[in-house]
Amino acid sequence: MQRVNLSTASEFVLVGLSDALEVRFLLFVLFLIIYLATVAGNITILVAIATDTHLHNPMYFFLGNLSLLDIFCPTATVPKMLVALSLEKKVISFTGCMLQLFFLIDAVGTEIFLLAVMAYDRYVAICHPLQYMKIISMKLCAHLAIGTWVTGFFNSLLHTSLIFTLFFCDSNEVDQYYCDIPPMLALSCLPTYSRELVILTVAGVLGSSAFVVTLISYIYILFAILCMNSSESRQKAFSTCGSHLTVVCLFYGTTICTYVRPSSTYSPNQDRIVSMLYGTLTPLLNPIIYTLRNKEVKCALRRVISQARTALTR
Repeated sequence: MQRVNLSTASEFVLVGLSDALEVRFLLFVLFLIIYLATVAGNITILVAIATDTHLHNPMYFFLGNLSLLDIFCPTATVPKMLVALSLEKKVISFTGCMLQLFFLIDAVGTEIFLLAVMAYDRYVAICHPLQYMKIISMKLCAHLAIGTWVTGFFNSLLHTSLIFTLFFCDSNEVDQYYCDIPPMLALSCLPTYSRELVILTVAGVLGSSAFVVTLISYIYILFAILCMNSSESRQKAFSTCGSHLTVVCLFYGTTICTYVRPSSTYSPNQDRIVSMLYGTLTPLLNPIIYTLRNKEVKCALRRVISQARTALTR
């Protein structure tokens, strides 16, 4: 086989999408609806948090960051996929592929750290309620948020540089509907063991650290809730943490299935399904989960909708 340096490749072909016109049309409509609903839902939450003074506290500050990520993540992949489905343009440039992977890993990595920060925030709120505002100050919130975004950026920069200095054989067909780590590794005609080891080590250390923080926080939260005398207090605490815990389970389950395994086990059909879960459905479900289980957010959304209606009828 002819060996081609990936850095000299000018374009790639995304072959993870169906060629059947009817299927392409259905997929286009489906993903367009999901994407628009995701963007609209998360923007609505951002507006509610920004305009309602009842939500100006650390918990909703972090929720606002999560909504930003839930807009950011599908925007990295879905628009290009919609173009490919509607215009049958499955070709993506080298730069476009590199940026797509970078922004995707950036969003995924940042969300892992953000979920850990949100778990710690809930731990302090439930286990140390009298000291909550003193410990979780807005200054600390800003530092933690900036830290998650910066760490996600450098984590993605490392992963992207490792992938886009690979060597390909004579195929430039990416067996996925966007550029991602597993299908890009599968294109290499040289052993990728050392790169995979670095990727898994870095992802393992950072991901495990965030997971341990999340797990320990919820262990303490569970014990604190069980020790509460009032059933009303327990119910309120469970309601507050239930939304975040549901989001954590959805996100970790899908990302672990995608990234924490060797490239030899890569299965295009299986990976396309899993990637749709964390890349498109999870960002859509997050605002739904938080609004359905959170009375404060629902009240804030009602006020936003009421104000919008009033403004439109003037």
